[in-house]
Amino acid sequence: MRKAVIEFKNFSFKYRVQKLPSLSDINLTIYEGEKVLIVGPSGSGKSTLANCINGLVPFSYAGVTEGDLRIKDQNPAELGIFGLSKLVGTVLQDTDGQFVGLTVAEDIAFSLENDCMEQSEMLGRVAETAGIVELTQYMGHSPQALSGGQKQRVSLGGVLVDNVDILLFDEPLANLDPATGKYAMELIDRIHRDSKATILIVEHRLEDVLHCSVDRVIVMTEGRIVADTVPSELLSSDILKKTGIREPLYITSLKYAGCDISASIHPEHINSIVLEDLKDKLVKWHENNIPELNEPQSSKILELKNISFGYEKNRQVLTDINFDIYKGEMVGLVGQNGAGKSTLSKIICGFEKTSAGTISLNGKSLDTDSIAERAQKIGLVMQNPNHMLSKPMLFDEVALGLVTRGKSKEEIDGRVFDVLKICGLYEFRNWPISALSYGQKKRVTIASILVLNPEVIILDEPTAGQDFRHYTEFMEFLLKLNRERGTTILMITHDMHLLLEYTERSVVLAGGRVIADARPASILTNDEIINKASLKRTSLYELAMRTGIKDSRAFVQHFIDYDRRIRSNGTDVKL
Repeated sequence: MRKAVIEFKNFSFKYRVQKLPSLSDINLTIYEGEKVLIVGPSGSGKSTLANCINGLVPFSYAGVTEGDLRIKDQNPAELGIFGLSKLVGTVLQDTDGQFVGLTVAEDIAFSLENDCMEQSEMLGRVAETAGIVELTQYMGHSPQALSGGQKQRVSLGGVLVDNVDILLFDEPLANLDPATGKYAMELIDRIHRDSKATILIVEHRLEDVLHCSVDRVIVMTEGRIVADTVPSELLSSDILKKTGIREPLYITSLKYAGCDISASIHPEHINSIVLEDLKDKLVKWHENNIPELNEPQSSKILELKNISFGYEKNRQVLTDINFDIYKGEMVGLVGQNGAGKSTLSKIICGFEKTSAGTISLNGKSLDTDSIAERAQKIGLVMQNPNHMLSKPMLFDEVALGLVTRGKSKEEIDGRVFDVLKICGLYEFRNWPISALSYGQKKRVTIASILVLNPEVIILDEPTAGQDFRHYTEFMEFLLKLNRERGTTILMITHDMHLLLEYTERSVVLAGGRVIADARPASILTNDEIINKASLKRTSLYELAMRTGIKDSRAFVQHFIDYDRRIRSNGTDVKL
């Protein structure tokens, strides 16, 4: 008989500052050794559910609780947050907020030091844990100096060293490049197999999590559980569409082709799905392809010529970067963590000075322009929202740029309210920044730039931490801004879906150099580029290969064009 480790019975929770409960009538049992995925749109209650399990609710976030919750048959309220930490280890989405040690070794050892463990035993445990998360060669490094994937492994090591029975991952893929995200899922899967721990994953990116198998998927919306099922049943239902969660691209493609998706064909992974009875429809759909005509390029707006840069002497981060961006384009900038993408955006905005090369806007060199002068024309939304926020209240943060430019109160109110509605933040207009989630803070920083109407907007990971509904609303707004106002947009992203759906062209960085400048379909079907830049082959490519469609690049491009027509016409396929 399976042993329950987490049990919610008629459980509800309401934050002290809210009128309505964030969780209502939760009945859920998670069993020992399971790997469970929790998905849902922003505000669905999935983070609150996770916080009830790890003790942040009610010990850090006060509120009113009804019903019963048991962790390993114990009452969390009696255990306290320290007692719970011995049962539940949490890897946060914002790993920087979890570090306490000056080095990787110190950070992993922190909980053992609090337990007054003998040093000889502690050294062995830390070394063993570092080996499990593959950080042995980084023991003396500062956690803050590591890449996004390495930081995540440091946080994981810090909870694994305590031999906890339950591991909780809060959006582990949010800030990782595709290859590192794939590796993270494989590492979590290996730890699950080897340790037999119970694994809970809270994540938006369903297809990426399903790269490795999960036992169950819990779907939440409006504070309630609407589905608790296996992946094959979920993907053959309409639950994802109803709750606003993105389904895997290969599933969408098959539905576009008129294929019926049922649990019996094992749709949970591109390699497991049975395609024999679906091939003909898919091939016919592909053969009816109507190529989308490319619009002629307009004039250059941003030119980068021979750009080189290094934070340290004789150690280049960027080498001989050359590419142009044309007025009205939406361009993706992709590459592995540490490739130099964010550094390049800082150089364009003037935060860093190049060691060689020149940058021009509308044919005029920006080399002598100050940061303030560049900010009049180029807006930057940074990857970490905490690096941009300076006001305690949401409205004041978004209005700050307009206030410093001397705009009238009437204009400020109108423009701020308009952009808050676009970014899904209007209902939070009077909230303090500190009460917002990481994803909401991200939207605040985006709104604070959009409200200024710059000529060029650079967005560093614009959709990180966003659910599919907010992702779609925001990206459709950017698309409208791009098409109707001619605003040029450069997006630094790890999201291959975004790349396929919204960019006509992508520039790929690897090792501080440009290794490709082409259409997304060409990039994501080229194994050499994918391997060099730590990208990931799209499941559309795999679907084409498995169904015998020889020109996989044309198939991927057909999907992109067809999907754009569907969305731009406001129509939908029968699901």
